[in-house]
Amino acid sequence: MPRARHPFPLRWNDNDQYGHANNTVYYEAMDTAVNAWMIARGGLDPAGDVIGLCVASSCEFRASASYPEELAVAIGVEKVGRTSLTWDLHILRAGATEGADGADGADGADDAAGPIAVGRFTHVFVDAATRRPVPVPDLLRTAVAALTD
Repeated sequence: MPRARHPFPLRWNDNDQYGHANNTVYYEAMDTAVNAWMIARGGLDPAGDVIGLCVASSCEFRASASYPEELAVAIGVEKVGRTSLTWDLHILRAGATEGADGADGADGADDAAGPIAVGRFTHVFVDAATRRPVPVPDLLRTAVAALTD
């Protein structure tokens, strides 16, 4: 699956008391990456007439990371619907490849070649005023085509 990449360097305050990035940081990375991509590549205007609302999200944590590591979010698309997009998101260590699974589990062993977390976000596109679903904007739909098989 073709993917776009968005850098996500960890920050000092991302570490929790266990010395690794808290699970909420992974969601923050995915949300930031997807929205930055939609704005830059898909022409989405957060103050426009159509906005994307996250209606579902999930994340499978495979290995830990901690500051000062640099991560990246690999952005792919799982499903394109009439009014929604489901994103397939991989969090990788900077420079890691996406081809291999690589992660052996939460202990972080042998995960250099694959995602340390795998997430899904589903956005439904709505009229900003009424919050009623509308079709995925044409410009965004065209941009998303580059991220599908």
